[in-house]
Amino acid sequence: MEQSPAVHLPMASPKSNKKNLVSSLMEVAATNLLRTPSFREETYFVHLLRPSERKALQDLKDLLSSPPEGIAVEDLSMWGVPLLGGDDRTDVVLLKFLRARDFSVAQAHAMLLRCAAWRREFGADGVAGEDLGFKELEGVVAYMHGCDRSGHPVCYNAYGVFKDREMYERVFGDPEKLQRFLRWRVQVMERGLSLLQFKPGGVNSIIQVTDLKDMPKRELRVASNQILSLFQDNYPEMVARKVFINVPWYFSMLYSMFSPFLTQRTKSKFVIAKEGHVAETLYKFIRPEFVPLQYGGLSRPSDLDNGPPKPASEFTVKGGEKVNLEIDGIEIGATITWDIVVGGWELDYSAEYVPAAEGSYTVVIERTRRMAAADEPVQNSFTAREAGKMVLSIDNTGSRRRKVAAYRYFVRKASL
Repeated sequence: MEQSPAVHLPMASPKSNKKNLVSSLMEVAATNLLRTPSFREETYFVHLLRPSERKALQDLKDLLSSPPEGIAVEDLSMWGVPLLGGDDRTDVVLLKFLRARDFSVAQAHAMLLRCAAWRREFGADGVAGEDLGFKELEGVVAYMHGCDRSGHPVCYNAYGVFKDREMYERVFGDPEKLQRFLRWRVQVMERGLSLLQFKPGGVNSIIQVTDLKDMPKRELRVASNQILSLFQDNYPEMVARKVFINVPWYFSMLYSMFSPFLTQRTKSKFVIAKEGHVAETLYKFIRPEFVPLQYGGLSRPSDLDNGPPKPASEFTVKGGEKVNLEIDGIEIGATITWDIVVGGWELDYSAEYVPAAEGSYTVVIERTRRMAAADEPVQNSFTAREAGKMVLSIDNTGSRRRKVAAYRYFVRKASL
């Protein structure tokens, strides 16, 4: 049986602090970027389309009913959806191509046929099951992990490992290796899309999270351009949101300069988080039990193998505050297990058990220790010899920065 903890948030006065010009500009740029309107996925219900959009959809179906020479009608299927099936899944796929070309039927038709030809030539339908020999990159460079608050599968991308020259040469050392890597990256995408429903009102796109920390941009320019081109041409409207994390300050400044030239629709998909604001940003879209450890979440690589994770509770720790999480009602012999994390840590943490009986001594479970930014979530357990409560302390009195945090726990009663 679980008890709801009481959370105490004593206030403390923040210290004054001067900002230099560069940090102020960084803050302004990042703030402006995060204020772009939230992206809302368009409807895939045909009856909710505008008359002109419904006509475009029907015109595209008419064009596809007479495929060009060399393309059989039965070949016109993508992601397991027949494009001439006449059901609502077909409508979802066709609407993606139409939206990618602003409902120009001719352009959407040409794009779709090129995509169908590429998929046949590339063998895209079978790539998900291939062993491409990139075990060392799985779960590191590009991988699907969990879902966002709306159920979209999340794909994480992090290319910082390629700052190591030996690793870079092993993966991108010659054109043949590059092509094999591109095939692997398509494989990750195809596995992600296999999780989509392709139905009106369903989950029809994924979330991309791209970590720019230590990314060797110049060396990866060729690979990045080819990946971008492949995805733009062959995976229309498959990404609902693009979250960039650990963004260097100059990226924010550059973005603020060229953003006026982007469409509002494109900008609304972008979310920018500079280093130090990763967990805070990701928590807005992804529950902490699905956010990977390295980004301030509670999710370890194998956590999702055993079904949905236990939900976590979120809270904030203001600058100059100490937060005590009290878990009451623990019985004799019960074992309490807990996980706790603070995005970016850099504060003090401790845990103690306070017996309910008067005169009993408090048990120090974890002495006060400084948690560094790179530290993983705390995971611990304690078996009570007396009835009482657990107190988890987060001390942020030495900082002015507000931080997001998450924890979860369960209590297992003593077996009879």
